[in-house]
Amino acid sequence: MPAHLDGMVWDEPYLETCCRAALHRLTLVDATGRPAGLKDGPCLDRLAGMGLARLRPDGRWEPTEAGRSRHMREILRRTG
Repeated sequence: MPAHLDGMVWDEPYLETCCRAALHRLTLVDATGRPAGLKDGPCLDRLAGMGLARLRPDGRWEPTEAGRSRHMREILRRTG
């Protein structure tokens, strides 16, 4: 095992590339939300099942706090 991974345990489900992109798009639209019915709908459903996104009552998707945190750690590669 590489030294930088020694002692680390990965306990989060893997995000497919398409789902990572969908999560990134959710963070880009911010409070506006992303409309339902787009091509990334299956990814948004997967993200919702993982607790990383939610469908709002107005029919638009947004990241959850867990989704924002995962985006920061995994996609932007920042800790915090």
